[in-house]
Amino acid sequence: MGEDGYRTGEITGVSAESWEAATQDAVERAAQRIRDLRIVAEATRFAVMMKDGHVAEYRVRLKISYKHEP
Repeated sequence: MGEDGYRTGEITGVSAESWEAATQDAVERAAQRIRDLRIVAEATRFAVMMKDGHVAEYRVRLKISYKHEP
């Protein structure tokens, strides 16, 4: 058949500032590695790493879709 299709994968972004910045980190890293990212990514998990009773790092996991070429 040879038709192009789409696959999904997950990537985690990290930031010391916010979940929004962690999301941007994930999108930028995915764009460096994957061609033809789709327009929508789904945030599937949010987490924080804590240190001394304060938030030290924000983490967000994104489900991304991208074009698969046979």
